[in-house]
Amino acid sequence: MTRSELIQQLASRHPELTSNDIEMSVRLILDKISSVLENKARVEIRGFGTFATLHRPPRNGHNPKTGKVVKVPAKYVPHFRAGKELRVRVNHGNSSIR
Repeated sequence: MTRSELIQQLASRHPELTSNDIEMSVRLILDKISSVLENKARVEIRGFGTFATLHRPPRNGHNPKTGKVVKVPAKYVPHFRAGKELRVRVNHGNSSIR
């Protein structure tokens, strides 16, 4: 699902809200998650999952075309780990944990 599809689906479920309000809300939530990850912090959404950054140390890679060794610098990568409730729903349909 894309961001615009999410906005359209939310707008159809909540006709009392304008699509601009829904779009702004979705953008604010995603921007806040991004800004927290920029600061190497963690975001936890109960029942859904956690977003965090993982540190990847520097390593030697290989150029597949030439076979030359290339130094890959250290970097942080975003990481998502699904929560228990989300994992159960994905594996067992629409049932929820009680």
